[in-house]
Amino acid sequence: MESDCTPRYLASDNTSGICPEAMEYLLEANRSDDLAYGNDSWTERAADSFRELFDYDCDAFFVFNGTAANSLTLAAMGRSYHSVICHELAHIETDECGGPEFFSNGAKLLTSPGENGKLTPEGIEALVTKRSDIHYPKPRVISLTQATEVGTLYSLDELRAIRAMADKHDLRLHMDGARFANACAALNVSPAELTWQVGVDALCFSGTKNGMAMGEAILFFNRDLSEDFAYRCKQAGQLASKMRFIAAPWLGLLESGAWRTNAEHANAMARYLADGLLGLPGVHAMFPTQANSVFVSLPPAAIAHLKARGWTFYTFIGAGGARFVCSWNTSTELLDALLGDIREALSHA
Repeated sequence: MESDCTPRYLASDNTSGICPEAMEYLLEANRSDDLAYGNDSWTERAADSFRELFDYDCDAFFVFNGTAANSLTLAAMGRSYHSVICHELAHIETDECGGPEFFSNGAKLLTSPGENGKLTPEGIEALVTKRSDIHYPKPRVISLTQATEVGTLYSLDELRAIRAMADKHDLRLHMDGARFANACAALNVSPAELTWQVGVDALCFSGTKNGMAMGEAILFFNRDLSEDFAYRCKQAGQLASKMRFIAAPWLGLLESGAWRTNAEHANAMARYLADGLLGLPGVHAMFPTQANSVFVSLPPAAIAHLKARGWTFYTFIGAGGARFVCSWNTSTELLDALLGDIREALSHA
């Protein structure tokens, strides 16, 4: 029986452990020595596996974390006097400590509102056409988050419409895929359909949130943008000397298909939780549950009760707002315990 203060983790998919497939390949890569700095066989195989998965001869790079992936990629897609258009809730705007601006030597982020955390073609055009004088940072890149910061998804039609707007104004399209696997699973589409086939120029694909200990893949479908990108990674301290220990777990996810089954499971658990919350008094959905995150408003007393019971979750989305994120290893037993504690909290609220 867990005590009241035993931590129970639903704050983020970053809190989960390493999935078996990633661990198996990590241990296999550790059985023998190999070349350093990405010249090893594991890194080559992982890059080739990404090309096979996306059915595209893309350039692939590996870095430690998502902030570096987004920041370095955006820096490669424009110049210091350019700007990046993103949603006002985008991770690059709210949670990367100025990393995109720092690594681009000053490129400015221009933010736009949008329902359910999504940019719209109209919002993009409003920023592009707001000013055209030399005193205004020239828009050059659109950055989309898929799934968004509030757990919603861009449909293929929405992505095509944004690509059309990008073409109209000669803009490049970056995708922050911190939960890209969850988006593919939820929309039941292939990685190719969700990226280069709708005009995405570069994707940052998270492994950390999908069952790895660390590691993000950066894929350039527009290979003109990846010129000298390896030098950017080195200069930024993102060239792992033992790169095989980032690449091998990726290979485990890709060759086994776990990248998708992990996401499918996490999404299913989020749907299970959202369904369990339906109809509870004082509980209201804040955003549609479309991937692996559940956003609900709860009475303050209920939030305090859950915190006291050891549940970890974020409350950064306004008064009474709570975010619960499911992972590859989230169980129905854990969620049933949460639902029970929520019902108990509401009965005393």
